[in-house]
Amino acid sequence: MDTTNAAVRLPALAGAGRLFSAARTLLALVGLAALLAVGLPGPRDFLLNQATLWTEAWDAHAENTTAGTIQPGTGSAAVLEQRAVTEFIAKRYRVATDATAGFVATAYQAGSVWKVDPLLILAVMAIESRYNPVAESNMGAKGLMQVIPKFHPEKLIEHGGEGALLDPHINIQVGAQILREYLRRFGETETALQMYAGAFDEPNSQYAFKVLAERTRLEQMLRQLRRGAST
Repeated sequence: MDTTNAAVRLPALAGAGRLFSAARTLLALVGLAALLAVGLPGPRDFLLNQATLWTEAWDAHAENTTAGTIQPGTGSAAVLEQRAVTEFIAKRYRVATDATAGFVATAYQAGSVWKVDPLLILAVMAIESRYNPVAESNMGAKGLMQVIPKFHPEKLIEHGGEGALLDPHINIQVGAQILREYLRRFGETETALQMYAGAFDEPNSQYAFKVLAERTRLEQMLRQLRRGAST
């Protein structure tokens, strides 16, 4: 959850640029697995560095993406990606598939609007609320992305006030907007995530590492899907 006052037509895979990004992520994940296997302290730093590459790769092709609802019966790579993400999250977090599909579609839409990696948005949701759209904390954080309304009133005016944060679509849009502001301000993902959580001084950036680890799980699943589709 963020605690500072400062800060779905589907996305196409963007051709060769998207394939390049996937290939780069594949190589990074192989390196991560090797580091984990030998028990070195390096995996944490590696994962945080990789987060910057993910964000930059998304920025590079987000200009060319559009957003909309998942269309049943279609079989494009983008549709299959969102369906796979939906099924993964629904199973892992025991959330109804229909509800999860809406969260995923909105995350991709928000990612297109705010130029934020949609898998990063979904990973924040996982850590913040475990995909509970009516979650509220004792700090006043609300909804899927645990936005604290008193710190972002200007973002809520057009939506009718803080009550709108219990609308999953609005909550994701506002949360993605806040996350993008931090990404732009600090220029790298670890600090942006720590600021989002209100944990800038947290030792070892544990919050950021949890979010990035969740994002890696999603990317690993998609990598397997792409590999299967290519055989």
